[in-house]
Amino acid sequence: MTIYLRHQIYLFFFISILLANCTNKKPIDVSKVNLDLTIERFDQDLGRLTPQNLTVEAPLLRKKYGVFYDDYMEKMLGVGATADTTYYKQLREVLNNNSFADLQQSVKTTFDNTTGIEEKLTDAFKHVKYYYPKQKIPRLIMFFSGFTVQTPIGDDYIGIGLDMFLGSESKYYPALRQSIPHYISRRFNKENITPRIIEAFVREEMFPEPDKSKSLLSKMIYNGKVLYFMDQVIPDASDSLKIGFTKKQIEWCQTSESSIWAYLLENNLLYETDYMKIQKYLTEAPFTPGIGNGDSAPKLGVWTGWQIVRKYMANNPDVSLQELMIEQDAQKILNQSKYKPK
Repeated sequence: MTIYLRHQIYLFFFISILLANCTNKKPIDVSKVNLDLTIERFDQDLGRLTPQNLTVEAPLLRKKYGVFYDDYMEKMLGVGATADTTYYKQLREVLNNNSFADLQQSVKTTFDNTTGIEEKLTDAFKHVKYYYPKQKIPRLIMFFSGFTVQTPIGDDYIGIGLDMFLGSESKYYPALRQSIPHYISRRFNKENITPRIIEAFVREEMFPEPDKSKSLLSKMIYNGKVLYFMDQVIPDASDSLKIGFTKKQIEWCQTSESSIWAYLLENNLLYETDYMKIQKYLTEAPFTPGIGNGDSAPKLGVWTGWQIVRKYMANNPDVSLQELMIEQDAQKILNQSKYKPK
């Protein structure tokens, strides 16, 4: 065997090992994580409330759900303060409303069985507890409110607005097109419940965005860290579910990655702090203006930040998830990621 051939064989073997390590990363075992998670069905309990039994049942509901009940009546349903019983009048009007009853029936039919949802959320929060054993897991409460809010976070609870997960083809969403455009409502399905709950929990409860995060780069890295955290705690979810893209938009980003990065650099956007100039690279939209002639994906700053953080963690295997999440130096993460898409 020649030295050249032997070298080629060793090189092939070495590359094969590297590829195997990259593609067959051992999944985290959360089977021993102690977490008894139960989703509470406020939507079903509310269904037993009628104009006739209101004075008896409403106080019992308030006692059971506490702060959530108050937030629901006052902020979501908007029937008035619950400090006294004067809100009963408006609540009776809601309960007598045919549209409310119709929505209630649609929610009941669509979410008759939520075992699969509960299993996915349990697995996700077990992953959270694996990395953060002392993290308190909030109550999870399912409800519907007439399309006011999808995943509200309150004092010790996260709500799951079932009327905003009825399925992208639900008859309700076209009528809401003016306030909720299709590029958002297309994600209103069961598959999005776990990613949206986890994302809200990470952003609001665990790692709120620092006030000093002003530049586009700092916001890119913050969002990239949130999505990388989601990579770790919902590893079976697709990238499109985590970031809220279509598969076509994911493919466009992958194909255009070097062009996206070049655009950000050429337009001196990384250190721009004027929110009016950078918000289009961070917020929901049908596409990102100025890039791709209308066929681009939205919030390209968020997607690019995600890829930078992934590269940073791949190039720095000694950095733990916990260390990543508390790292506030966006420039350090960019530099050490050696991010240079081709």
